[in-house]
Amino acid sequence: MECLLQYLDDIDDIVGALGLVFENIRRIFLGLCAALFSVSMIASGVWLALLHPPLALATCMLLFVTLLYRTVTSPARGHLQTS
Repeated sequence: MECLLQYLDDIDDIVGALGLVFENIRRIFLGLCAALFSVSMIASGVWLALLHPPLALATCMLLFVTLLYRTVTSPARGHLQTS
């Protein structure tokens, strides 16, 4: 009986180790996806700027205003709001 419990414990350890390996693979995959997305956004911005400069400037200004609005209206970091 104790041999069976030891065997099941070894199987549990193997499954746990595989979970750790797959977590590293998942983290690397998500990092690569984020990098690919960032590069594609930069490339599309450059492409838009070369093809239609006024449209690229308008898009840039809309994104800047949106970011500025979000920064101004968000609560300050590190401070708790009391109501």
